[in-house]
Amino acid sequence: MLALERRKIIIDRLNDSGKVVVSELSKEFDVSEETIRRDIEKLSIEGLAIKTYGGAISNSSQSTDLPYSVRKKSNVDLKQKIAETVASMIKDGDQIMLDASSTAIFVTRQIKIRKNITVITNSVEILLELADKTGWNILSTGGSLREGAYSLSGSSAEKMIRDHHVDLAICSAKGLDVNMGITDSNEKDAEMKKAIFNAATTRILAIDSTKFDKISFIKVCDYQDVDIIVTDKDPGESWRKRLQDKGVTLIAYGVKNEDFSN
Repeated sequence: MLALERRKIIIDRLNDSGKVVVSELSKEFDVSEETIRRDIEKLSIEGLAIKTYGGAISNSSQSTDLPYSVRKKSNVDLKQKIAETVASMIKDGDQIMLDASSTAIFVTRQIKIRKNITVITNSVEILLELADKTGWNILSTGGSLREGAYSLSGSSAEKMIRDHHVDLAICSAKGLDVNMGITDSNEKDAEMKKAIFNAATTRILAIDSTKFDKISFIKVCDYQDVDIIVTDKDPGESWRKRLQDKGVTLIAYGVKNEDFSN
């Protein structure tokens, strides 16, 4: 098969499902993963795809998830920076809720040095990460395991969250837009994030800078419904002013808070 034909098929897949995975295409076309990466690189240069770690997504939509095993390896440096900032806000004895985002995994690893923490989460991977942690109170939401992910959701999971109240809620999302607010790619995950935010005194959105001015499939809440937005770099003056006007604290890794004042 010619490279041009292969790329045409990749474009068709992106249009149909919104995503492709390098390892899967490599097996299907019987070529090396490096060959597929070169195909994706060319499509990215031509503006026909957006590269991600392990694959690509359509540049016309933020509504499709790559497999969790791929997502957790994407934007790792950004997520680690954000996690360091979020972890600094969590103190010994705090009660927190964490969603099933890959960013929340990085936060979990950063706070394992804390003592007497209560964690409520719908993330199977976070539960596994903390399985050998002593001195903590670790609670699972229960619920149905979502296909292709390590997240629990459903009415029983939402009820468990509503029956508790915590100091901090930490969630991520797929998009942050002026008009649509905070959005995510999956309805069940969006409902869980909404419930988690509603169950906390302080609500923290941990989101990397690539998600600003992006809209995904379904709305979680308005951006002014969170108390703090933690990101990896300054999103610009217009976002700083907008958040300040709505009473939302913006914290960017490596940028002093006073640098955001007018």
